Amino acid sequence: MNFKNLTILIFSTFSLSVQAQQKMLTTNTGTPVGDNQDSKTVGPNGPVLLEDIHLVEKLAAFDRERIPERVVHARGAGAYGEFVASGDFSKFTSASLFSEKGKTTQVFVRFSTVMGGAASPETLRDPRGFAVKFYTEQGNYDIVGIHFPIFFIRDAIKFPDFVHALKVSPIYNKQDPNRIFNFFSHVPEATHMLTRLYTDNGIPANYRMMNGFGVHAFKWVNANGEVTYVKYTWKSLQGEKNLTADEATAIQGKDFQHATVDLNDNIKNQNYPSWELYVQMLKPEDLDKFDFNPLDDTKIWPDAIAKPVLVGKMTLNRLPRNYFEDVEESAFSPADMVPGIAPSEDKMLQGRLFSYFDTQRYRIGPNFQQLPVNAAKSEVNSYNQNGPMSNRGQSSDINFQPSTDPNGNVDNTKYNYPGATYTNVSTIQHKISKPNDFKQAGEFYRSLSELDKSHLVNNLSNDLSQVSDKNVVKKMVGYFYMADSDYGKRLASKLNLTREEVESVFKTN
Repeated sequence: MNFKNLTILIFSTFSLSVQAQQKMLTTNTGTPVGDNQDSKTVGPNGPVLLEDIHLVEKLAAFDRERIPERVVHARGAGAYGEFVASGDFSKFTSASLFSEKGKTTQVFVRFSTVMGGAASPETLRDPRGFAVKFYTEQGNYDIVGIHFPIFFIRDAIKFPDFVHALKVSPIYNKQDPNRIFNFFSHVPEATHMLTRLYTDNGIPANYRMMNGFGVHAFKWVNANGEVTYVKYTWKSLQGEKNLTADEATAIQGKDFQHATVDLNDNIKNQNYPSWELYVQMLKPEDLDKFDFNPLDDTKIWPDAIAKPVLVGKMTLNRLPRNYFEDVEESAFSPADMVPGIAPSEDKMLQGRLFSYFDTQRYRIGPNFQQLPVNAAKSEVNSYNQNGPMSNRGQSSDINFQPSTDPNGNVDNTKYNYPGATYTNVSTIQHKISKPNDFKQAGEFYRSLSELDKSHLVNNLSNDLSQVSDKNVVKKMVGYFYMADSDYGKRLASKLNLTREEVESVFKTN
């Protein structure tokens, strides 16, 4: 055999070997695809035929690849991992994930930015979403929070307006400080959150090195029906790191998706990030003992009144197999609760209980909870049925309750949700008691280092200087002045305002 023939033989053998290793390309129904590069036509130069079903299916699938973008938290990254309880907390809650030391619960976590679109930079000043889904044997439990311990507003009725103001202009399609501070000039409760947002903590260095918070108060309920109000805090064991405005600008010029890259690379390299989960606890009879309302999500619970207690550790150790299926289609809701956990009367939380489920039904469909990333690991026994993409696999003719099955078993089971008693039964629309909008903002300002105060004032004044309505600027400075006089004076000086000018706008409003 000459060298040429030997080469042909080796090449042919190699080609057959490669073909054998490759899977046959098929349609969505499993039929082998003929040619995936050339459409079927009438002759070599004729029109394309409608009978080319593979072409039609391929284009139709492509046309439907996108689902509606999240209104907020559109840009995100996610990972799987586990949560290990640090003790037995059944004295406070019957939730199984907190029932014994060492108990392990699988989790999925989605980190996100809030106001930007799905392809927006991860270097912008913005809260970061911190959503954790626990796959417990009692069903799924979601802690859906952010990287700040508080929020801008305390009532869900304001949420659509808040988002409209911070999103892009409906006319110019860009974020505008004029719109943002026009809104906040009417919302003094946001003073605390704005003060935190405009520190360097407003731009976390990455997702691994930031803390997370449940923000709202929730109820832990034990087997005896006894209630303890709690707040959640995730503390990063990587340490907390933020970016200055200049550092963020420099990073954005190199890689505007740096936080996603950082999370993926560290998990790939088995440098698994972890967080400790702490809870703060208050008894119902203690809620009225303070100069603020503990159910107000614009307020922290100072450690002095509610010491943080370690309840477990979470480690993320596995990346999603497919971003769209595991991260984009993941669906969280603070209404995803398990026995032993209940919502508090926090007015912002109460609105979220409806809104999160509702947006997922619109975005993904009515059967979003059947997708693998959202599906409970425990048995699901529901008489809900059908709808787009239903895959419940129901095989019984009994899809109603109360009912009796063919064996004579009567289905009238029920779970007793914890009750609550209210002495004031009238319906009202009224502001919460003890709003105390400025005190904690001032306390936080005074806790900052001199460098942090300087960064805060510079960051805030840079945005306020772009606002054309000077009455809005004066009002905002007045809010910060009421939080702390030094804080207000520094801002006024940066913006060339006198104290008299600031006071004048409050006298006329």
